[in-house]
Amino acid sequence: MGILQRIGIAYLLAAVCEIWLKGVGKVNSGLSLVKNYLMQWVVALVLTVLYISLLYGLYVPDWEYQIPTGTSSLAPKIVSVKCGVRGDTGPACNAVGMIDRKFLGIQHLYRRPIYGRMEQCSINSPDYGPLPPDAPSWCQAPFDPEGLLSSVTAIVTCLVGLHYGHVIVHFKDHTNRLMQWMIPSSGLVVLGVTFNFFGMHVNKALYTFSYMCLTAGAAGVLFAGIYVLVDLYGYRRSTFVLEWMGMNALLIYILAGCNVLPIMLQGFYWRQHQNNILRLIGIGA
Repeated sequence: MGILQRIGIAYLLAAVCEIWLKGVGKVNSGLSLVKNYLMQWVVALVLTVLYISLLYGLYVPDWEYQIPTGTSSLAPKIVSVKCGVRGDTGPACNAVGMIDRKFLGIQHLYRRPIYGRMEQCSINSPDYGPLPPDAPSWCQAPFDPEGLLSSVTAIVTCLVGLHYGHVIVHFKDHTNRLMQWMIPSSGLVVLGVTFNFFGMHVNKALYTFSYMCLTAGAAGVLFAGIYVLVDLYGYRRSTFVLEWMGMNALLIYILAGCNVLPIMLQGFYWRQHQNNILRLIGIGA
């Protein structure tokens, strides 16, 4: 799948939950808000348990993939990856990749995954580059960063965002809104950091539960901060750029995905072309 397909599926299921799984009771506190949308939280819990169970419970056997040789006359090179484990969250033997290979087919997966920029797989790390002499066998293996299993926790993220929206609908007082945002957001951040500390590491490619908690919580804190800045104190001009980005998110995504935006940003530099904005933030260094 692609990022837009993942967004579409996650938004669709969140919309279905909002249409069919909401109460009609009166909301006047945080507890009553949870009770009114209890079934939505049940769905989020079921999806979370499903994700964690599959990620850490599925057995990942050895597998292999093909590397095209560049000429049609030569057979593709077959590379074997040794696994035979459960609960691995590394690039080679995770259940996320196994499920995608099984149901989507390895030929439909992204052939230039992000872990190709790791030190084990690239001489030019953190950028893409030639393989080191002792590169692991999985370095050139296809992997879908928007796969089936990792999209499950993306759906949970949308349900958390739906809760933030419920706060706006049911609470009109600024203080109540901020409290209803900050309490769960801070809790999610703490939960994500705690899980990461105890071994369920933050991993964007796998969209782990700790990553979901950390990003959803941080988004809530940031949202509350912007709400204070704009709605409480009226500093709208300072957030004009963010507002424009939000209204043109797909355009920005296309510009970045087609490398138009990076090329434009490279035009802003100090004295030498190498001293551009992208190099300053660590991209293309």
